Amino acid sequence: MAILKTLYLLPLIFIFALICTIVHSKRDHSSPSPIDFNDLQGSHKGSSIKGLHKLKHYLEQFGYLNYENKANLNDDEFDAKLESALKTYQENFHISCTGILDAATLAKINVPRCGVPDIINGTNAMVKKNHSDPLSESINIVSHYTFFNNRPRWPLSQTHLTYRFLPNTHIDAITAVDRAFRTWEAATRFSFSRVRNNERSDISIGFFSGDHGDGRAFSSGEGGALAHAFAPTDGRFHFNGAKRWGNGRVPGRYDLFSVGLHEIGHLLGLGHSQHKRAIMYPSFSPGQTKRLTKDDIDGIRALYS
Repeated sequence: MAILKTLYLLPLIFIFALICTIVHSKRDHSSPSPIDFNDLQGSHKGSSIKGLHKLKHYLEQFGYLNYENKANLNDDEFDAKLESALKTYQENFHISCTGILDAATLAKINVPRCGVPDIINGTNAMVKKNHSDPLSESINIVSHYTFFNNRPRWPLSQTHLTYRFLPNTHIDAITAVDRAFRTWEAATRFSFSRVRNNERSDISIGFFSGDHGDGRAFSSGEGGALAHAFAPTDGRFHFNGAKRWGNGRVPGRYDLFSVGLHEIGHLLGLGHSQHKRAIMYPSFSPGQTKRLTKDDIDGIRALYS
């Protein structure tokens, strides 16, 4: 009798195992693997280390690396192109440009950041361009704000923008992002109003995980992108739903207001800044809160002057 029961259960066990395998594979496909570069510390041109392709994919994600032969992106060889990309990354973040994955570079890469690339279509958005800045030409100051390629912006006649929260938005994010919009409103020519989630709007905000169809998949685990937004007049703003979020200086959590303030800057047309205190600096640490600085405000006023 016991043997008959066992034989009867075997097909059910097989089906259950098959379902678990399918679900697991789908999860792996939709959510990029957590980033872990610690085993690569010290790698340099000429190195061949297992897992080096992860560094290549990271630098490609943020615009630093572009291979004509995509097979090079998936090998573990530290070639001249990777060295050049790493030097550009180090220059953008004020790290000694050695082209070596040293401790200082590794520490910066491991800090979660905005998912908007620093280099777009070959143009390094973090390098100060020689654009006209009527707010700083007459006095000797250094500005660090940047714009997207070709300086996209909302039409000068459109000073009021509407926004909505998608149904997948975390409840505790709504008040924080509302406050972020009010903060930008107080510093710019813009006014903002929230509409219902089923109405049309200029801007939409939501939480997503893994590959969510916009070409910028979120990874799980530590590191990687916290959120991303698109240049005017796209209006999409996505938080990484796999991250631990909070309001204010909560240990181990990322401040919704600070990250929201950063992404709204992108929605209005600002690129990344090299100034660590600026809200448009790309990296955020857990428990950290930030606010607008003079550099951020000067940037948005220069863009819409």
